[in-house]
Amino acid sequence: MAKKKEWQEGEMIATFNLKKIDNAITPLMEEWLTIDLPKFDVVEEGIFQKLTAKSNKIATWKEEDYKMKFISQVLELGQVMEGEKFVSFFDKSFSAEVEGYKLSVKADFVIAKGVLDYLQKPYFHFQEYKPQKNPTGDPMAQILEAFLIAQVENKKEGSDNPLYGCEIVGATWRFVTMEEKTYCVSKSFDCSDDEDLLKIIAILRKFKMILETRLLT
Repeated sequence: MAKKKEWQEGEMIATFNLKKIDNAITPLMEEWLTIDLPKFDVVEEGIFQKLTAKSNKIATWKEEDYKMKFISQVLELGQVMEGEKFVSFFDKSFSAEVEGYKLSVKADFVIAKGVLDYLQKPYFHFQEYKPQKNPTGDPMAQILEAFLIAQVENKKEGSDNPLYGCEIVGATWRFVTMEEKTYCVSKSFDCSDDEDLLKIIAILRKFKMILETRLLT
């Protein structure tokens, strides 16, 4: 079996004629990052306090530890694990031919239209997690692969909705949007900082609102 090609972000830009915006902010990204900090109930506040208490261990965790002990709970507080019109998947593989190139990726987390364990089209949100120690692959390139695959699949359904994602490397979270060939990368948020963690949760909740009121209509 041929080894999967490992793309680099710059190579993706050059090959697929992409445009990166990271020194400015697009209207789409500005809308997403315009948030009110969440108000937690008693149970949610307890979860949040436990997260802040162990956030100083992030640098010592391997990828699976980080997912299970921290990120999954952030996603729960972000209210993006499940909804009436969407489902979420972990470690989901998908592929497509994009401009003559066979792209394939295993996304660490996907929010999509689906039924039980069956993922349908279109896809909306992708995340790549990399531990601080010995990360493998280029996480931004992997997000771009997922976005390009999603665009192909969405167009089959007559959809050209923008795509939303998040790159996580260690404690650093960066949010990503993509419209056609242009993608925008947000400033960095440090999930080991209590205020930034609140913002991350608020941004995830904002995505749920965008998803349910616009993308799934």
